[in-house]
Amino acid sequence: MEGAGVAAKEDDYSVLALPPEDVNNRLNDLMKGLRSEFGGPEIVPHITVVGITRLTKADALKKFKSACEGLKSYTGQVDSVAKGTSFYECVFLLFHATPEMISTADHCNGCFGNKSSTPYMPHLSLLYGDLTDEEKKKAQEKAKLLDKSISSLSFKISRLALYKTPSGDSSLKSWEKLVECSLG
Repeated sequence: MEGAGVAAKEDDYSVLALPPEDVNNRLNDLMKGLRSEFGGPEIVPHITVVGITRLTKADALKKFKSACEGLKSYTGQVDSVAKGTSFYECVFLLFHATPEMISTADHCNGCFGNKSSTPYMPHLSLLYGDLTDEEKKKAQEKAKLLDKSISSLSFKISRLALYKTPSGDSSLKSWEKLVECSLG
């Protein structure tokens, strides 16, 4: 119970852009095909807009509501299937960093009080895991085989969601969607 003088519990929260349902189903099929060969946790298809930020739930909800005000939907255009260097960026769809994508991320990060020293890299992870470079290359090629037109995928991004994303949980089982907003 929270009483007087007791600080509210802080957790890790992220703002995720969610693809439309038809694209979501297509991505889930692709991810399932990759996991069947390379393992890894089941991922909610998303493009991270605001990375893990430690806040109280009330603060996270307030900042998310403020971040969503006045935002317009925008188009996400895949540039390539890429491989990264971390567990969370194992194999992913790299998006063209359009002014709309960047300004949405900048706006939302500003509402959450985040300042980044690195440029925003919009991407949608297809596979999380600690794979060797050779395995990542195989997974990258398999993604292109499983969905031959994935590298030219384009879709409207019209939903953002606030998720509780505990940073210590690489199984993602504790991820929880708290609220979603539709972009104008």
